[in-house]
Parts: sequence; structure tokens; C-alpha cells
Amino acid sequence: MKVLDKVVVVTGAGGGIGRELVLTLLSRGARVAAVDINEDALEETVKQAGEKAGKLSTYIVNLTDREAVEALPEQVIAYHGAVDGIVNNAGIIHPFTNINDLDYDKIMLVMDINFYGTLYMTKAFLPYLLERPVGHITNISSMGGFLPVPGQAIYGASKAAVKLMTEGLYAELKDTNVNVTVVFPGGVGTDIMRNSGVEGAGMTNASEQDLSQLLTPKEAAEIIINGMENNQYRVLAGKDSKIMDTLYRLSPKRAVGIIAKQMKKLINH
Repeated sequence: MKVLDKVVVVTGAGGGIGRELVLTLLSRGARVAAVDINEDALEETVKQAGEKAGKLSTYIVNLTDREAVEALPEQVIAYHGAVDGIVNNAGIIHPFTNINDLDYDKIMLVMDINFYGTLYMTKAFLPYLLERPVGHITNISSMGGFLPVPGQAIYGASKAAVKLMTEGLYAELKDTNVNVTVVFPGGVGTDIMRNSGVEGAGMTNASEQDLSQLLTPKEAAEIIINGMENNQYRVLAGKDSKIMDTLYRLSPKRAVGIIAKQMKKLINH
């Protein structure tokens, strides 16, 4: 779906990839509904939009609140007149902790935001998208959604659920006007650790060389929007995601071993 003159909803729009998705969409001529739980972060996104802020609306929504999410489509339509696409980007991680040591409250929160938040948004907006000449749903999974990362198994499970739900949605909608894309970002230099309330939780400081290998949020956003505009089924964002996707298909056990070895360098014991 070409985004020019389309109305696109973006969750997690207060920072990181989400903010860059908003700015990229605006730069390509879209109108954008930016959704986040953090009001101050949304205000900063509006500020960075500059002269294009007139095509931007903001909504403070807790994605774990199904009723609030279900009220969102009518609010967006009241402001923009229609809705053509959604990008389910919002997500959190948990402390780098083994399942055996991870408390249930944190497990539930990760699943509620990453999976159920994506599900609520999809079900809330899909009836409206089906009424449009063309519509699009882009769901952000993760490299961790197809490749297990030690210490982030529940996060990975939530993103694996997003992966399979999105692939199933594609199959269900392939004969309709709504296209579906699932995205697997690798390492991206965002504030997800701090925003998830787990900054430094079990992690050492990454080296400058490690950080230089990460995609910037802007680069990730460009890749994601290109995937949407080309109606791609799968988008692998970053060299690490592409490499590990190939390796995992060829030798899942070896791929898991490589990731486990890399994580040992980063996790404090």
C-alpha cells in the first residue's frame, strides 16, 4: 500500500522505531495517528514532526486496555476521516532472566503488551480496513520471534505469537483488499530497555563496536515502510536478522548455540 495520502496508525509512537515510523510516514505524504502510553513522549514526536504536525494526531492509550483500544478507530476516523493502515510497533522486553526466575506479573505484562496489544489493535481496526479500497496491517515481531534468545524467552514467545498470528492473518486476508506484513527486526539502537523499566537488568555495557552494528531507528523505519509500500509478506530488518533467519532454517540447533554464546558475553552471571 503506497502511503501517500493514506491514514496510518502507529503504536509505540513516542520514541525509537515508532517515532521514526511516524516521521517517515509524514515525509512520504501520509497522515498519521500516533499512539503511545507516554504523553510527554508523544509531545516530543509532534515537536520533531515540525511543519508536518498538521497531518499528525496523538492518542494516549494503554494497549492492554481492550476497551480503550476498541474506542480508538472511531477517534481516528473522527479526526482524519478514514483509516487505511496500522503499524503495530509497541512492545517491551523483560529483565534478562531465565524463565525459572521470572515472576508471573512481568510475564503477563510482556504478553499483554506485545501479543494482546497487537491482537486488540488488529481486531479493532480490521473491520474498518476491510471497507477501504486498499488497507494494510504491519505487525512488528522480532528476530527473537523465530530464534530463541537466552534470558528473553518470554519476550521471544510473545513475538513468536505475533509472528504466527500475522502469518495466519495474511492467509485469511489474501483474497481481500487488506495486505499483511510481518517484520523481524534484528538489533536496533533504541531505548527499549529503559522504556521497559529494565535498563541494565543483567546486561553489561555494550561496546562501541557492538553499538555500531545496530540499525538506527530511522534505518529500521525506512525498511519497515518500504515493506509496507511493497506489500511484502516478510521483512527482515538488519543484517543480523537476515543471517540468523537463513542459519536457523539450515540448522536450528547451531543457530541457537551461536546466540547463546553471544549472550554469555553480554549477560552478567
